[in-house]
Amino acid sequence: MATQKGGSGGDKKGKKPHKNKLTSKKYKHYSMDGENVKRTKYCPRCGPGIFLADHKTRVTCGKCHYTEFVGKTDKSAEVFVEKK
Repeated sequence: MATQKGGSGGDKKGKKPHKNKLTSKKYKHYSMDGENVKRTKYCPRCGPGIFLADHKTRVTCGKCHYTEFVGKTDKSAEVFVEKK
């Protein structure tokens, strides 16, 4: 008899079992301040519902890779109020 050539002959173990990924913890992006509900910043490209991730020096969208860098504040933009 002829022997089998190439292919994936041998033990077939079948498909791997599906592993469920952790669900998104969207409740972390909302906070109650009295009667007001505060939300963290959302992506201006993707729209509400896609929140920006906070890093040390930037905020980033995980879906479209939009990034805002949080750097030093501009001295000319600051407004000082004098007390009398």
